[in-house]
Amino acid sequence: MNHRTLLPSLVLCMILNAVAHAAETWPQFRGPTGDGDASSAKLPLNWSESTNVKWKTAIHGKAWSSPVVWGDRIWMTTATEDGKKMSAVCVDRNTGKIVQDIVVFENAEPRFCHPTNSYASPTPILEAGRLYVHFGSYGTACLNTKTGKTIWERRDFACNHWRGPGSSPVIAGDVMFVAYDGFDKQYVTALNKNTGKTEWKHDRNINYGTDNGDRMKAYSTALYIEHKDRKQFISPSAVETISYEVETGKELWRVKHGGMNAAIRPAYRHGLVYIFGGSGRTAMVAVKPDGSGDVTSTHIVYGLGRGVPKRPGPVMFGDYMFMLNDDGIANCVDAKTGEVKWQQRMEGSYRASPILADGRIYLFGMEGQMPVIKAKPTFELLTTNELEAGCQASPAVIGNQLYIRTLTHLYWIGK
Repeated sequence: MNHRTLLPSLVLCMILNAVAHAAETWPQFRGPTGDGDASSAKLPLNWSESTNVKWKTAIHGKAWSSPVVWGDRIWMTTATEDGKKMSAVCVDRNTGKIVQDIVVFENAEPRFCHPTNSYASPTPILEAGRLYVHFGSYGTACLNTKTGKTIWERRDFACNHWRGPGSSPVIAGDVMFVAYDGFDKQYVTALNKNTGKTEWKHDRNINYGTDNGDRMKAYSTALYIEHKDRKQFISPSAVETISYEVETGKELWRVKHGGMNAAIRPAYRHGLVYIFGGSGRTAMVAVKPDGSGDVTSTHIVYGLGRGVPKRPGPVMFGDYMFMLNDDGIANCVDAKTGEVKWQQRMEGSYRASPILADGRIYLFGMEGQMPVIKAKPTFELLTTNELEAGCQASPAVIGNQLYIRTLTHLYWIGK
């Protein structure tokens, strides 16, 4: 190879390496786009404890946080069942061996956590060389992924989650958004991801219509979008969802939908934001995110009530939105209009969010059942797989491999 071809070849190699590296990240809750979209992956249709499993690794503690991946390292958080120790665990993606197990926080007297929740439900975020872990008001920290050392930590944000934390952090640029929707206090804050210092903090200022703190709490993870040159954190709470300007935390718009315990991360497609956690006919609302102030009467395109989930998030494929509610009712609706295309009851109950890959929707049940259905406007069940334990965490996808965290183990699933 002469010098005239050397430089272009090196540039091409650098580009291909960058693309390959980008394909090996699942850095946050529900993946790179935050909605479980792994469209290009060719995942296996069938698996079991003895089929298409390269390794399975027991993960100590009780935790519902989802795995996140950067290169050949898988990270997740966990906690002792009593909440006295909160940890970050790193697994080698090739071998399944635990390579780091770091106690991040210790708590002498943890508050009550409901049995259906855990002390380590929020999913961490990965960047090159950094892991951001969040355990609600028990603490937030940034760790060096090579050394495991703490770069910064914050333990000064007060909030009684009442039944345990649930909201995961979200990063946009240098800003990390965190929601504290508790029994006693409800507010949102943004930290500088490099230093941990507070950029801004705002109370929710929502009229909940009650003084019962149990009806004011929420567990939802915010959605970051850029819509018509506006950068927004869209954060559901009880009763209302509020959009905040990234740089200042200024309120851009809010929508009233009722309800409590909002736990699903919103989705964004077709110029609409899909918000879950409401009540009645507005259990889910599709909202145009270009308004200002209270947009309840002006920017809701449609609402849905029947079959709307409380915990598993939706997936989008073309013009269709697929939902699976906690009791196993699956729906396909036209994402632009809300027209229901089909509704089907599946076996068992569900908490984990689905994955979209290669025109298929992968579901992960509480009792270990894992159906796969076709992503189309007529119902077609392709198969139902099964593992020994069920899922509370949503899986990760890297290349053509699926990483499933059950109640007890982390699995490598692939052909």
